[in-house]
Amino acid sequence: MYKPQTTAAHGGISWDRPRDAVDRLAIIVPCYNEAEVLPLFHESLTAVLDTVADLEFEIIFVESGSTDPTLDVLAEMAKADPRVRVYSLSRNLGHQVALTAGLDVARADAVVQMDCDLQHPPALLPQMIELWREGHDVVSAVRQNTADATYLRQLCSTGFYWLINRLSDTPIVAGAADFCLLSHRAHRALQAMPERHRFLRGMISWIGFRRAFVPFEAPPRAAGESKYKLWRLVKFAVDAMFSFSAKPIRIVGLLGMVIVALGLLYTGYILLHYLFLADPVQGWAPLMITILIVGGLQLVGIGISGEYVARVFEESKGRPLYFFKQTPEDARPKRARLKRAA
Repeated sequence: MYKPQTTAAHGGISWDRPRDAVDRLAIIVPCYNEAEVLPLFHESLTAVLDTVADLEFEIIFVESGSTDPTLDVLAEMAKADPRVRVYSLSRNLGHQVALTAGLDVARADAVVQMDCDLQHPPALLPQMIELWREGHDVVSAVRQNTADATYLRQLCSTGFYWLINRLSDTPIVAGAADFCLLSHRAHRALQAMPERHRFLRGMISWIGFRRAFVPFEAPPRAAGESKYKLWRLVKFAVDAMFSFSAKPIRIVGLLGMVIVALGLLYTGYILLHYLFLADPVQGWAPLMITILIVGGLQLVGIGISGEYVARVFEESKGRPLYFFKQTPEDARPKRARLKRAA
């Protein structure tokens, strides 16, 4: 394992390290109720990576509180293949936390994040590795289309990227999800970002570094069903927007000022109407409409402010993001402890 060294000349961190003849790659794979597809994924992944020259690799599976035999299947795979390492979270903490846990335990020259449903095709990895070897720190696979995606899901995805790119100052490429390769220094830079509400594709865009893109068409799931239901996607989108932009609360503030200006104009209209026409405006309906609109906007503003306050509260507690209930060391045979002679 290479550790970053502090340099006196720059007062920062140097990521320089000697290069071995063989590159070491870690593939991080989050798993939740994926027992059906795991053997096929493992077979497809190893078949592709075995063809890449001068490469040693390990597969880090992070199981996230599955209720099916996923953990048992992973245990059998680890017994049969020494390149497989299995970590299990204490409960289901979500896709982004599972990926973060994998990033924390990975020790390699580069890491790859990918899902095990085979909608992230392992066949792209040789091209991604080649781009990394050419000097790119981040190589992102960009989904052009998903074979089994519904029209509603595609519409939501398009709308999300359109909205997030208008709210955030960090450009996020549409379709460049979590399937990517990170160099050693990009991996360490991402680890230096400790926030709890994780939006990894935005965080990867934020760190900068030289980046390349590989377009692909996502095939249908090889087995099982998607764990990202519509409500989960909406929650993920909301977390992304509030974690990566302060513009929503600014927009509410601007809207409040516009309403105040309109209110002042309407007040002027009422006064002029009374002074010059001696006819007070009959205003029950306009009054109720104004109260309902302003009251609703106030509640929306309070809700948006509350989202930011809640995130500050979560960060201030400083709780660990996750706990492991099982690691590869737990599966190793325990050595008998020798008692010291008196």
